Amino acid sequence: MSFDTLGLSAEILRAVSEQGYNKPTPIQLKAIPPILKGKDVMAGAQTGTGKTAGFTLPMLQRLINNLQPKGQRPIRALVLTPTRELAAQVGDSIAIYGQHLPIRSTIVFGGVKINPQIEKIRRGIDILVATPGRLLDHVGQRTVDLSHVEILVLDEADRMLDMGFIHDIRKILALLPEKGRRQNLLFSATFSSEIKALADRLLNRPELIEVARRNSTAEKIDQVVHPVDKSRKRELLSHMIGSQNWSKVLVFTRTKHGANRLAQQLEKDGLSAAAIHGNKSQGARTRALANFKTGDLRILVATDIAARGLDIEQLPHVVNFELPHVPEDYVHRIGRTGRAGREGEAISLVCVDEHKLLADIERLLKREIPSVVLEGYEPDPRIKPEPIQNGRNGRQHSKVNNQSRKGGKNSTSASSTGKTWQESASSNRTHHNSNKPKRNSGRRNPGNSQTTGQSRRSRPTNKPETAALFNDA
Repeated sequence: MSFDTLGLSAEILRAVSEQGYNKPTPIQLKAIPPILKGKDVMAGAQTGTGKTAGFTLPMLQRLINNLQPKGQRPIRALVLTPTRELAAQVGDSIAIYGQHLPIRSTIVFGGVKINPQIEKIRRGIDILVATPGRLLDHVGQRTVDLSHVEILVLDEADRMLDMGFIHDIRKILALLPEKGRRQNLLFSATFSSEIKALADRLLNRPELIEVARRNSTAEKIDQVVHPVDKSRKRELLSHMIGSQNWSKVLVFTRTKHGANRLAQQLEKDGLSAAAIHGNKSQGARTRALANFKTGDLRILVATDIAARGLDIEQLPHVVNFELPHVPEDYVHRIGRTGRAGREGEAISLVCVDEHKLLADIERLLKREIPSVVLEGYEPDPRIKPEPIQNGRNGRQHSKVNNQSRKGGKNSTSASSTGKTWQESASSNRTHHNSNKPKRNSGRRNPGNSQTTGQSRRSRPTNKPETAALFNDA
């Protein structure tokens, strides 16, 4: 089936064709028709499968079906995203697909001056793409009127809701028309049972659309775990990038400090690298990402802030230098590769401290990730696991994780049992030593100043990035 059969206008079809697309992806094929009918939708698909166009195209169509009289241009559609990068991506998509339409849109997020945003809003816009915190900044300054919103989109809703962003969302919902007088669209790459339960209260009898098994990863992403001592991770990473001549690598760390330190170490190894995270200015993040996309930068080291909204064509390698605390974040990290049907490789460097994190990921995926020990980097069996610090209060991961996951009270990590690598590793996993791996299956500051995470948190930055995600808002 082609886009021509979905009920989209000639202007939208022209824009789609100019981008080289003629056949909708599964999520687009299933989501566009009910959205065009005005139904609420809760849609999920693997990352990189066209979710953004899945709501952008029908949203544009519904808006042009009922154009406002000249001179009147209230905000009719609101798209909320958790991060600046994702907001920029959605804004670009709306601009591209709406380029032949009499539709205006703009993007608002933190980290940049607010006055230019205010000026664009005052000129009149139909669609507003925003991070929640910066949107509430505008609300506080009375520069936005959300009382005419007809369509509300929550993009990457699992990230916003999972991380406690629901409080800001509730404040925004109170400023919108009643639930029954607007269309609500909830798009996400992953859905937990908790997210679905919450969506039942936010949406009007939504149509549930899932085109892949929940929390699954793209089939063309080749995943592998390399067991290695924590102290030798950087050495192994440099070795793999240099010896295999990787030209573009996205590397994930858990903390901002860790990202900065790793990027500096890789630079000393002669590899061009830069870090992006919540404490970096928007300009620095934009430059680093642009250089990475053009190939002027070989390695981009990122915290989980970059797991959402980064759309990098032909990214062959994603490396988990450290596993994430939240298993779902693994899905989003590795989803930066293998996009649009391309092949990709996701490599995780796992030390003995991270066995519980790996087990949680494999439980979510319902599969074992193949493990390969590289010759010369074999883990030292005498090393005992240590607790992974999580959060500003220095809580251990095992405690936090046990309280937040199902069955957590009875769950113990390798760290809490004091087991070594061999003792805590899965009994059915076999490691092979070789140079050529053989796989064995398995807020905000109103005003003109820049609003950054650092402006509100002057504490040390060696903590997970999850809280900083919302400093972007």
